[in-house]
Amino acid sequence: MPVTERKPNRDLPQINERIRFPKIRVIDTDGAQLGILTPREALQIAEEKELDLVLVSDKADPPVCRIMDYGKFKFEQEKKAREAKKKQHTSDVKEVKMRYKIEDHDYNVRINQAERFLKAGDKVKATIMFRGREIQHSDLAETLLMRMATDLKEVAEVQQAPKKEGRNMMMLLSPKK
Repeated sequence: MPVTERKPNRDLPQINERIRFPKIRVIDTDGAQLGILTPREALQIAEEKELDLVLVSDKADPPVCRIMDYGKFKFEQEKKAREAKKKQHTSDVKEVKMRYKIEDHDYNVRINQAERFLKAGDKVKATIMFRGREIQHSDLAETLLMRMATDLKEVAEVQQAPKKEGRNMMMLLSPKK
């Protein structure tokens, strides 16, 4: 005969018969306190009103339960969570690549791109790539990155100073608060 393991119902919501406390504080639908009752008495009151008994706070002494429509309550919570998720902005890291021998017009295009990214609330990683023997001119690349930082000082602050990583030199800019 196989042994069936009983899974604890930790993930199930604490409503109606699942509330296992000797005494609970009960709050009515309109927010009025009904006092300290046993879960059975509170459940009877909730069933008379055709509503659910929902555990609101199990940390309190005694635990607090509320009489409400659980389906509606859950829907409202999910709706609030969706609204909060909609309003939050995740800041990405956008990259602007160039070479140290960049011409003025191309440089201005990179500055405009970086400015647009920063205004959108994203961080910008400015990368200068070296090919072949160009790596000897890392001082020119660093000068170019510092020029970029000064050109963007109204909208950005340097989060990470220019540093060499292999055949690249990079600098991280973050939007000003």
